[in-house]
Amino acid sequence: MVDVKRKLGLMLSTPPAHPNLPVVAGLARAALSRGDGVYLYLIDEGVRALDDGRIQELARAGVKLFACAYGAQKHHLPTDNPLATYCGLVVLADLIDGCDRFLSFN
Repeated sequence: MVDVKRKLGLMLSTPPAHPNLPVVAGLARAALSRGDGVYLYLIDEGVRALDDGRIQELARAGVKLFACAYGAQKHHLPTDNPLATYCGLVVLADLIDGCDRFLSFN
């Protein structure tokens, strides 16, 4: 029998100073430690967390990091972070549909 990894999707829409970021980071680390696939989509104020060390550490550890391109432009952030894939709501919809569990932190 093949061991199939579960997929956890997370969305963060709050700024880095909000208490949601440590919760999201903790959930992502726990899922990675179990061998699950983790997908993190940053949207709205959440795109400001792209420069946060906790988010960068997660991406380097294997979290698939996505950032709303529109949100980055709206907040005057560069869209060339090599750790993130910049995309739109179609990708978010695909993540919601493709993950076993999807949690939104607003």
